[in-house]
Amino acid sequence: MPDRIKTLELARSYVKSRMEHDSSGHDWWHIVRVTRTAKLLAEVEQADVYICELAALLHDIADEKLNESKEAGLRKVADWLESAGLEASDQTHIMEIISTMSFGGGNKQPMATREGQIVQDADRLDAIGAIGIARTFAYSGWKGQLIYDPGLQPRNQLSKEQYRNGQTTAINHFYEKLLKLKALMNTETARLLAEERHQFMELFLKTFDQELETGQTPHIY
Repeated sequence: MPDRIKTLELARSYVKSRMEHDSSGHDWWHIVRVTRTAKLLAEVEQADVYICELAALLHDIADEKLNESKEAGLRKVADWLESAGLEASDQTHIMEIISTMSFGGGNKQPMATREGQIVQDADRLDAIGAIGIARTFAYSGWKGQLIYDPGLQPRNQLSKEQYRNGQTTAINHFYEKLLKLKALMNTETARLLAEERHQFMELFLKTFDQELETGQTPHIY
């Protein structure tokens, strides 16, 4: 059996070397926050902390947005897990989590394991609240998207292709994804943590609308 402490140390080093200069909002400190939250949720929800921590550390190595394809990203993770000498069952579990946890334009397919639910919740919690707001604008700038355009309304139903590549704005992203995440949390602990962050986003959007001074009715009261 591989030394779990050493495996986690190797994972941290590997991920940091690849994510520390990211400017899309998926940087090393995002990984640190998601991993910390995943460990907390795992302890409270009595899940496998090691699996949750390792999957959280590696999850954005496979992110389709940061790779030439989903398959290429997943291959990076699979190759690393094999090189680290993890037990086959742990490799399978972690790959299942990482390959199915993405929002993907409204994907509501339930995660297959408690550990998967927890890592997904941790990642989604980092997408909302004050940090989520900051990451939204960082990502939109990275993608070359506008902050706001009254001619581009939020899209209600999105295919995976539309979600990844369709034209949108930073503000629309709140309505297309972020405001939906509170209701999609898997665990009771994550739902409690999501409530205040969700309310903060609502307040931000209300204030944003008021400051536009265009005569439009604020989206949220």
